Amino acid sequence: MSIPQQVRPFFWDLGLRDEDLTAYPDYTIGRLLEMGDDPAVQWMRETFPRTEIERVIRTERRLSRRSANFWALVYGIPAGEVAALRME
Repeated sequence: MSIPQQVRPFFWDLGLRDEDLTAYPDYTIGRLLEMGDDPAVQWMRETFPRTEIERVIRTERRLSRRSANFWALVYGIPAGEVAALRME
């Protein structure tokens, strides 16, 4: 699988090989949920199953409250099930 050009800018800090993004789904999905634009999010949705994206929304503590809240609403996940929204 080749990493599309529209996704590469969101991983500027990594020396990417094609397999890197799918080998680390939590990191990849979290980064794109936090910073991705429409084409990058579309690639994420085509690449990873919905259940995996929802799992990351529920468990990823590094998401900002704003992003966590947005994606919880998009995916219909109750706020109480989102780790980034439960942090004190």
